[in-house]
Parts: sequence; structure tokens; C-alpha cells
Amino acid sequence: MRRSLTILSAFAFLVVLVSHALAGTEPAIGVAMHDFSYTDTSAEPVNQIAAHERRLSAFMAALRRDIGEGGRYRLVPSVQDGAAFKVIGGIQKTSTLVQWAKIAVIDVSSKKLVMDKLYTFRGDNDESWERAEIFVSREVMAALRAPAPVALAVFDFELDDMTAASVGASAGSDASYLAEVTVSVREALGQSGRYRIVDVAGAGGDAVKAHALRDCNGCEAPIAQKLGADQSLIGVVRRVSRTEYSFGFQVRDAATGAVLSRGDSGLRMGADYSWKRGAVRLVSDRLIESQ
Repeated sequence: MRRSLTILSAFAFLVVLVSHALAGTEPAIGVAMHDFSYTDTSAEPVNQIAAHERRLSAFMAALRRDIGEGGRYRLVPSVQDGAAFKVIGGIQKTSTLVQWAKIAVIDVSSKKLVMDKLYTFRGDNDESWERAEIFVSREVMAALRAPAPVALAVFDFELDDMTAASVGASAGSDASYLAEVTVSVREALGQSGRYRIVDVAGAGGDAVKAHALRDCNGCEAPIAQKLGADQSLIGVVRRVSRTEYSFGFQVRDAATGAVLSRGDSGLRMGADYSWKRGAVRLVSDRLIESQ
């Protein structure tokens, strides 16, 4: 009798396993989404509060329906109810025909943004709101499926001047052009969606203060880790002559210090003000488009 019960229990367990396998289902991923905020700064004389509340309510209902459709995701009331992601947003009407929507998706476990975008859509009627919802739902779904962006600490680009000509007014312009390079590279990597740029302002370390990370044998990696970054990037502009230069960069794993990627532009011709374009092109080719 006991043996028969054991066999029946094993059979029942096998049935459960087979049913799950045939269904091909995994536990639905929890998504928390509160109603988006709405602000009207269009200064139109007509009171449209009721209409906007109705359209926003319809917008949120459709967005929740689209995300929950198919069973891959389940809408939960809050992060405390088992949400893996949190979706937040707001819509602002700026004029009669123009509205903006700011949407962000947060990975709850890592506390990282997997999406943070600003959209604009024209019109303020039922049809325009429906079009906006369809587009936003596609964007949110893509963000939920995408891997979380890598937290990247991009340190200030450094100048390796082989001409020893950076004195006086030249040194000031060099610093300005280097700052443009750093800002532009951070913007390009951040806008790609693959990276979340970590603020390195005030980062400690003698090498950082001396602007000599390129010669510190990987000391930038632990600095980046302390800042909460997954990876670090250092870059250098090498000036061979007043009209010849090259770029180089190196990416390390912040935890291990291992070199993950590096790139070099080779010798280029041009004035100092072209540094920004060349540096952005190099990191875009090697770190964004190549992936």
C-alpha cells in the first residue's frame, strides 16, 4: 500500500513537471506601475481637466493591458508586492498641439535605470493619445526585455602632448577641447542606452587629481567600483604635432580590473577643435555599433 502511494505521488509530480514543460511557461515577471502624472502648462483658456483625467485614465489602462498581455509580465500594486521592474512617468502639455511624455523603467533589484526617455507627441484628442500609448507601450516592452545598462564611470580624457607646446594660452584651449571631448563621449555612450554614466565628479585618488590615470596601471577600476560603477573608461588624446593626433581608450571591469575593451584611432589630421568628433566616432564604433 505504501509503495502504491509512493508510485502515485511520483506520477503526480511527473504530471506537474510535464504540464509545465508542455506549457513552456515561466513565472510572470512582476511590474509595478503607478498612474503617470499630468501637467498642463499650455495656458489655454478652456478648462480641460476632466478631459485630461479621462484620457490619462484610458492611457494607463491600455498601457497596463499591453504590458500584461501574453502572460510574460504581471502588474502588481507596488515594489513590495514582488515587482522586478517599476515604471514611472509623467505627461506635460506645453501648447495646444504639443505634449511631452517622460518615461522611466527601473530594475528594482539592481536599482538601475533600464530606460529613461523623453518623447513628444502632437495633438490632444482621443486619437493622438491612443497613438502615443501604442508607441510608449512598445518602448516600455523593449526596455523590459533589454539587459540593464552597464554603469560606466567615464573619467576625464587626458592629453599626452609629445610636442611639449602646451604653454600659456595654448594650455587653456587644450583644457577646453579636452573637456568637450569628455562631455561628448559621455553623452554619446549615455544616449546609446547600453550605458548608464556614473558621476565621477570629486572622485578620489592621486592619479585622478594629477590627471594621470593612463599611467596608473589600472587604478581607475577600484575608484570606479567605489563610485558604484560596473566598468571604468579612461581616454587619452595623443598630440604628435600641432595638426596630428590620435585617440585611445580603455575599458576595465571595475570589480576585477580586467581589460574588457580598448581602441585606438590611429594617426589623424586636423585642428584641436576636431578632437570631439574623432573621439565620439571612435567610442561609437568600438563600444556601441560593434555590439
